[in-house]
Amino acid sequence: MRVPVNWLKEFVAIPVAPEELADRLTAAGIAVDTVMRVGEALKGIVTARIREVRRHPNADRLSICVVESGGAVCEVVTGAPNVFPGAVVPLALPGARLADGTVLKKARFRGVTSEGMLCSEAELGLEERSAGIMILPPETPVGQDICLLLGLPEAVLELDLTPNRGDCLSVFGVAREVAAILGTELKSPPVLSAAGDAAAAYINVEIVNPELCGRYAARVFSEVRIGPSPLWMQVRLRLAGMRPINNVVDLTNYVMLELGQPLHAFDYETLRGRKIIVRPAVPGEELVSLDGVKRELTPEDLVIADAERAVAIAGVMGGLDTEVTAATKTVLLEAANFNPRSIRRTSRRLGLRSEASLRFEKGVDIEGPVRAADRMALLMEKIGAGRAVPGVVDNYPAPPEPRTVVVRPEKIAAVLGVAVPQEEALAGLGRLGFGVRADGSQWVVSVPSFRPDVAIEEDIVEEVARLYGYDRIPPTLPCGATTPGVRPPEEAFVQRLRHLLCGLGLREVISYSFIHPASFDRLRLAPDDPLRRVIQLKNPISEEQSVLRTTLLPGLLEVLARNLARRVDDVAIFEVGRVFYPQGAAALPEERLKLGLAVTGKEPRGWEFPPREFDFFFLKGVAAALFKGLGVADQVFEPLKDHPSLHPGRAARVMSNGELLGFMGEIHPEVAGAYDLPRRVVVAEFDVGALQAAKRPVVFAELPRFPGVVRDIAVIVPEHLPAARLAATIKAAAGALLRSVQVFDVYKGPKLPPGTKSLAFSLLFRADDRTLTDEEVTGLVGLVVERLQEEFGAVLRS
Repeated sequence: MRVPVNWLKEFVAIPVAPEELADRLTAAGIAVDTVMRVGEALKGIVTARIREVRRHPNADRLSICVVESGGAVCEVVTGAPNVFPGAVVPLALPGARLADGTVLKKARFRGVTSEGMLCSEAELGLEERSAGIMILPPETPVGQDICLLLGLPEAVLELDLTPNRGDCLSVFGVAREVAAILGTELKSPPVLSAAGDAAAAYINVEIVNPELCGRYAARVFSEVRIGPSPLWMQVRLRLAGMRPINNVVDLTNYVMLELGQPLHAFDYETLRGRKIIVRPAVPGEELVSLDGVKRELTPEDLVIADAERAVAIAGVMGGLDTEVTAATKTVLLEAANFNPRSIRRTSRRLGLRSEASLRFEKGVDIEGPVRAADRMALLMEKIGAGRAVPGVVDNYPAPPEPRTVVVRPEKIAAVLGVAVPQEEALAGLGRLGFGVRADGSQWVVSVPSFRPDVAIEEDIVEEVARLYGYDRIPPTLPCGATTPGVRPPEEAFVQRLRHLLCGLGLREVISYSFIHPASFDRLRLAPDDPLRRVIQLKNPISEEQSVLRTTLLPGLLEVLARNLARRVDDVAIFEVGRVFYPQGAAALPEERLKLGLAVTGKEPRGWEFPPREFDFFFLKGVAAALFKGLGVADQVFEPLKDHPSLHPGRAARVMSNGELLGFMGEIHPEVAGAYDLPRRVVVAEFDVGALQAAKRPVVFAELPRFPGVVRDIAVIVPEHLPAARLAATIKAAAGALLRSVQVFDVYKGPKLPPGTKSLAFSLLFRADDRTLTDEEVTGLVGLVVERLQEEFGAVLRS
């Protein structure tokens, strides 16, 4: 947004230099990127009239112009295509200086001497590039200094506004900020009141959906004379970054830049049925826009239509059939308020961005349309472009309720850390357009319609701080009562879990929650497997990440494959992450926190031992150590033969007191092949919630005062029988005096009957109040052997 300072001065007195003004605005939150001094370098450029134009004898694209300036006549060679006899143009003679600092000299072009240069808007600093030289109004006196004629040099502020400050996308909006910051008076631009009702005979306005168009005001202008705008208006438009077109179109742009309300002018005679209908486009509807492109519209696009067809894309661009041309005699002016989301959606879909759509997207004051139309009426008559028909057709179906915010004065001091004098705070809010009334110890602040970004108490505090000055707020340390934070139980449990696994030599990884649907095929899951019931993403990054995961295994296996492909052969990793299960169309998905483990390669060992390959028993030891560190008691590892992703003879489910904690095992060879994993891989997945539920509180006991007695037994049992079941029976038979049971040997061989194995257990007995005798221990061991024989047919080995 470019704002000429002299334009600002029409609405507010500015007693400071432009650079200081820029600093004050920036400090108040209206960032000024640069202060441009347009025309500051210009020197010696005067107005001249072209008396004669002839072709260059040696160049097809060059012309020789005979120009007159203040009694002097000279010849100038130019390549501009828009020169003609009688045109008044800027002339730079030798010694003159252009906007970029170039000092002009005589030059020869293809054998002809040029005694000067005809200047374009770009060479005067008014534009970045121009297609031809600048043509001045024909009544412009020749020989006049161009800077005096154009009001140069001019300071222009280039603003970098935040998205919430759409109210400052206008000269008057910035003037309001300047008046509030400097404490000077703000003057409103004069308007021509719409008294009367003659306009109602010209047009009827209908709004189909008030949510998409909150207000539509129309004014009519008769006796329109299309022509160039006055020079002062053209200069202002160029300084603000817009190119002049004709007086009517320039006025719509001028008022938009001045007040922030976009306007659009229709050739009234091209509208059918004396009707304006604001409606969504119908499917397949087409419109040729002002840029000559035929555009197919959708019901998501809002259009302006007459009685028969769409004539404009609301808030974005007008239609070619109803544009203002040199033949236009009557103009219908549109000043409306459109839904920002609707305009943004249409603008992006069509790839059309304009100054008007930019303002509608950020939100336009719903109280602004009539004021802008009345301002246009005054300027139309002022420059002689047409006569305003009395009255305005204003369709305003649902005026919004006034917005108020309750503010506690003490809240301002609490947030800012400094006590702002109440008189200063109230005066500043008033200058910004807020109304304030006292209600007991509180303020009720009325929010102006042009500030949709202000909604809560903190927003008002920010407005007070901006005007008070952030530089006046001393830096202080926070003060007040503080209490030590406590992690939630689940977070503390997960943190402990992470620390334990890192201490056991594993590294944490984080993979995407989005996975490829084909991951379930690679895991060999059946078509009806519950894990295949996934949540589809509506707008996925890619097909490879189009569903939410129901297991951590795909991510872990992809991490292993990526490392092995880069010759990182020994990998031991874990991940703590959520998996997602659908709960029906209306309900949110169920989220469960899972722990995944994966190892492949060899365990790093010291110099005294050779490295050992990661296998099922290594990961089982990691799990056992983790359970012990977490306080998970009574875990049992049972054979698992039906998991489709795991090797049927090298997998186990992990239980605790009858509850499933998870599973672990070596991955199936087909799964390894699907992930290009050439080596043995062992994985595990546990439910963190189940682990936390199985945690037992820590119980402290005194050190044993009496010695324990250790007895070893070896029994022959069926080969398929897990040691955990025997250990549980041993504990139940021996009672409280048995303090621990450990398996220390497994034997299979020709000395045993076929289909059997030998399991050796070490039993530790101890009493808290005495030393156990051999007779007591022998009796307990006898009970244990007897129970094993009864339940499993175990045979005691001698």
